[in-house]
Amino acid sequence: MDMKKKPQNLPVKAKQNEVITVNQEKSNTLDITQKLHHLKNRADVRKYLPDILGRVLARIWIDSDFKEEFEKDPQKTLEYNGVYLPEDMSIEFQKPNSDRPRIVVYEQRPNSRFKLRVLYLQLIMMAGR
Repeated sequence: MDMKKKPQNLPVKAKQNEVITVNQEKSNTLDITQKLHHLKNRADVRKYLPDILGRVLARIWIDSDFKEEFEKDPQKTLEYNGVYLPEDMSIEFQKPNSDRPRIVVYEQRPNSRFKLRVLYLQLIMMAGR
């Protein structure tokens, strides 16, 4: 019997001419995002960034190299991982050596000295029984 291997990522025929594309590409569980994010405004930041920063905090907890890079330059680290903030936004990593690290996102209008806190995420570990 002649058995040939099927190539990966080809359409698979399903019931009644329905075509389902099978994608067998594996993603890295330590990635903070699966795609490129160019956040354009405050609404985008509030919608997408909490999920991404939650992954950042989780990775900080288990990856000391990533934590060091994020502590040095949070915005550059996000950009290296495919997340770009609007020009009027900045990010700070506060309390990096505590049990409750915090990431704060600020918005600063041009020609203004004041920063407005847009959002923050803080990792709090709790145990119960």
